[in-house]
Amino acid sequence: MPEKEKSMSESEKDEKDREEIERFGQLSLSEKEDEGIKLITIIGEIEGHDVLSNNCKTTKYEHLIPILAGIEDSKKIKGALIIINTIGGDVSAGLALAEMIASLSKPTVSLVIGDSHSIGVPLAVASDYSYIVPTGTMLIHPVRMNGTVIGAPQTYDYFKMIQDRIVSFVEEHSRAQKGSLEKMMMNTSMLSKDLGTVLVGMQAVEAGLIDEVGGIDVALKKIKKLAGNGQEK
Repeated sequence: MPEKEKSMSESEKDEKDREEIERFGQLSLSEKEDEGIKLITIIGEIEGHDVLSNNCKTTKYEHLIPILAGIEDSKKIKGALIIINTIGGDVSAGLALAEMIASLSKPTVSLVIGDSHSIGVPLAVASDYSYIVPTGTMLIHPVRMNGTVIGAPQTYDYFKMIQDRIVSFVEEHSRAQKGSLEKMMMNTSMLSKDLGTVLVGMQAVEAGLIDEVGGIDVALKKIKKLAGNGQEK
């Protein structure tokens, strides 16, 4: 009888994990209370205040904010592993998530597995330690806006303010300097239809954005080590 109850419990947990992955792309990687690691995935486009098309693969910031708050409040969760493959998206939503990650007292490790473009750059550097796979890319470019734009000096000033917010965050949470970031943003020699710079794997490390080249194996070992040490920022 106890074995049957245990089996039912495991079945219920598996079902719960499937639901969590389908809804939010996240689950707990360990049942051990002393090393409970939460997995967070940031994929597709960062959806902000406007709802994107059903054809788009999105990460909804209103889903991740309470999850991140729950990580901070939980006594069982000791750290978070954040896996990133995003083309960017809403600046306000992306910075909000990046600030949440950076302000967690629990240790965090990020892993760029495909792309970390645009507002994905602050998300990748927000963690305590960051990895990128050898073929992963990061795209740094100026702030852009869709829709009607008023041709007035105030518009330029507003764009500059948004860009300064992004640059300041990245500079604070990585080894990259403001001057080099702005130079990469304004690069005209790489992209055919835009300004900016694409960094691949080790180039992101050499630019000071990412700490190390590596995959899921080293990223998981790192977060377990940080969580096991009971590190707090």
